[in-house]
Amino acid sequence: MKTTIDIPEKELRDAMRFTNAKTKREAVIKAIEDFNRRSRVEALIAQAGTIPDFPTNDEIERADVEDAENQRKLWEG
Repeated sequence: MKTTIDIPEKELRDAMRFTNAKTKREAVIKAIEDFNRRSRVEALIAQAGTIPDFPTNDEIERADVEDAENQRKLWEG
């Protein structure tokens, strides 16, 4: 999407320096990508502890073994 914006020259220079961008466009894209990544991480952190406990790997494996046994018993009759 093409957009015209007025970015302070010092801020753009700093963005280019910190992102190692060769062009202004690259610096802006990298800055936006970084902002979006950080925002996603913050959103995930905000959700921490709100999801119910998941079964452990051992519990899942135990359930898989039980399911396989039950399936075997059904096929054997």
